[in-house]
Amino acid sequence: MKAFILAGGRGLRLMPITERIPKPLIRVGGRPIIEWQIAWLRGFGINEFVVSSGYLGSRLKKHIGTGSRWNVSIEYSEENEPLGTGGALRNAKDLLDGEFLVSVGDIITNIDIRKMRLGRDTANISLTPLTSQYGVIKTGGRKVLGFEEKPVLKTYWRNAGIYLMGSTIFRYLPRKGDMEKATFPLLAKRRMLGYTKFRRSYLRAVDSIKDIEEISADLSRGKVRN
Repeated sequence: MKAFILAGGRGLRLMPITERIPKPLIRVGGRPIIEWQIAWLRGFGINEFVVSSGYLGSRLKKHIGTGSRWNVSIEYSEENEPLGTGGALRNAKDLLDGEFLVSVGDIITNIDIRKMRLGRDTANISLTPLTSQYGVIKTGGRKVLGFEEKPVLKTYWRNAGIYLMGSTIFRYLPRKGDMEKATFPLLAKRRMLGYTKFRRSYLRAVDSIKDIEEISADLSRGKVRN
């Protein structure tokens, strides 16, 4: 099975760092994000990759090359203009067939992709518990009883940005735009979209300097293990 990594975005929230390097090459815990992703997926037996390159794509390709350093094979699908996640995947149609995995290119995770099953669905999306962005206050009897910093909201789930898909997905992808907005709602309406919940897996997106610092600390403490 091949893995398709969405690595063509501009990473605007991490400017000015991304003025000179593409987001997948930002170093977290001593190595670029995309190297963590290759190591994570290789740990589950994936050794064929397709990488969508766009913004500063030549630097990305120069760094990871053919993948021989990690004993994997890497092909590239080039975006000549921003296509969104759906358009980028559609652009790589000729490089993907059968079942394949898709991952956004800015996450650090240890999700066990072997638990994902496609069955008769067109796609299966990974879900992780939603963590509040804010601390919450517990009240009772007109008094503040306590504080909880960024709790896990146990009844809500978020899209983890990792998808198992079959080749029929290409029928539903936009030429330009995000599949999360244009494709998944349609599949859900038609009951063609499955999911796999990961309650205790580690998953963090790299969207800010604070994220880089916190994830680097987690990596150094061994919190991200397959």
